[in-house]
Amino acid sequence: MISPSRTVAFEILQLVDKGGYASDLLFARSTQLNSRDAGLASEIVFGALRFQSQLDFLIEHYSGRSPARLDAEVRIALRIGIYQLRYLERVPAHAAIHESVELIKRAKKRSAAGFANAVLRKVDRKPVAWPTREIELSHPDWLLERWDRQFGRETATAIALANLQRPETYVRIPPGASTEAEFAPTDVPGCFRLLAGDAHNLRIQDIGSQSIVPLLDLAPGQTFLDLCAAPGNKTAQALEAGVVATASDYHLSRLAPLNALGIDLVVLDARQPLPFRRRFDRILLDAPCTGTGTLARNPEIKWRLTPANIEELRCTQVLLLHQAMQALAPGGRLVYSTCSLEREENEDIVGDLQTRTMRRIPGRDAGDGFFAAVFESSRITS
Repeated sequence: MISPSRTVAFEILQLVDKGGYASDLLFARSTQLNSRDAGLASEIVFGALRFQSQLDFLIEHYSGRSPARLDAEVRIALRIGIYQLRYLERVPAHAAIHESVELIKRAKKRSAAGFANAVLRKVDRKPVAWPTREIELSHPDWLLERWDRQFGRETATAIALANLQRPETYVRIPPGASTEAEFAPTDVPGCFRLLAGDAHNLRIQDIGSQSIVPLLDLAPGQTFLDLCAAPGNKTAQALEAGVVATASDYHLSRLAPLNALGIDLVVLDARQPLPFRRRFDRILLDAPCTGTGTLARNPEIKWRLTPANIEELRCTQVLLLHQAMQALAPGGRLVYSTCSLEREENEDIVGDLQTRTMRRIPGRDAGDGFFAAVFESSRITS
C-alpha cells in the first residue's frame, strides 16, 4: 500500500520531468487529498526539486552509480526517498524506504526494486562534504556565475540559499475583510504575512508581487490596462483603488480566472499594435520572463532554463514595452515589471527613460525577486 501523498508526489515529479509545472499540477491534484496528505505531497515535490543537485549527488554517493544512467522513474523514486530520509525529520524511515521501493514496482521497474532498497537503507543524516558549490547550493553553475557577476558572490549565495527555503505565505486583506487567521503587517499596504491559521478566504499573493501595483499611483476613475494580466492578482489589487480596468492576455484560457472581476477582458498579442481606440491613464506590463526571482516557489525553472531562453524572452519584452508605451495617455504612468533577476530582462530593457526603478532580491528582501521600472508619458514623448 502506498500513501496518496507519495503517489501524487511521484506522479507530479514525473510530469515535471517531462515539462510540467509543479505548482499547477499540485493545485489540480491536491483536491483529491486531505490536508495532511496534500501537505506532504507538496513538501516532497518542492523539496525534491529545490535540492535536486544534492539528491543526485547522494544517489551516487550511496550507490556508486550516476543518476543519469538510471531510468527516470527509479531516479525520481530515489530522490523522493532520500529527501524524506535526510531532510524530513518527522517521516518514519521505514515508510520512506518501503513506499519509495513500491513506487518503483508500480512504475513497472521491478528489476530495480532491490537496488533501490539497498541504496535507501544506506541513507543516514551524517554530514556530507559537497564537492562543488553548484551541488551545495543546488543551482546550475552557469546561473550562479551570472549572479556572481551581477550581484557579487555573497549576494548570489544568499539568493541561492533563499531559494532552498519554503516560501512564506502572504495575502491581500482588503479594508473591512474579516478572518480568523493570524497575520503580521508588512511595508506593502494591504499585504500581510500569514502567521497561523487558514487563509483560504483571502487571496494569496507574494509580497514581491504586491509591491508592484503601488508604483502605479492609482486613483478612482483612472483608466487602467493590465497587458499581461493572467492569473489576475495584480488586476484585482488595482481594482481596490477604484480604477476602470481592462485586462488582456495572449490566450483566452489564461483570462478565465479574471471572469469574476467583472471587467473588460481582451485576448490579444501585445507584441503587435494594440487595438484600443483610447489611451490609458495607467498601464501595467508585467512581462513574461524567466522567473528567476521565483525559484523558491518554482524550483523546476532552474533545471530547465538556458542562457538562450533569456535572449528569446528579451526580444519579446522589448516588443511588449514598445507597444505599451504607444497606449499611454498624456500625463499617464506605465510600470514595466518582471519576476526575473536577470539584467537582460530588466535594466537592459528599460534603458534610461524611466523615472524610477525598484528591485527586490531573495535573501535580502522578503518574498520573491522582482524588478520594476516606472515611466511617465512626458519622458516617453520628449
